[in-house]
Amino acid sequence: MLSWMAWTWPTALVFIGIFSAIGVLVLLEIRSPGGDTRKGVLGLTTTRGDRLFITLLGTSYIFLAWLGLIGMPLWTPLAISVAWGCFTFWKV
Repeated sequence: MLSWMAWTWPTALVFIGIFSAIGVLVLLEIRSPGGDTRKGVLGLTTTRGDRLFITLLGTSYIFLAWLGLIGMPLWTPLAISVAWGCFTFWKV
């Protein structure tokens, strides 16, 4: 049934992580409505959802640049992406 895409455990974990993050944001929005807006170092007024989008977009660019310039293994861009996500939710 799902033979149209080569599902692997790493692929499944990426999608599970994204949907889990969205689920956490939904729970946070129910607990404290308004999206926790703030103005960060980039001069943007962002909500939690905006910061998640910026994190996911930056992470994809980090991985694509790493694969294009260096290649495998992907542990270093994973660490850079986690640091980028922490920075985004802390300062942006």
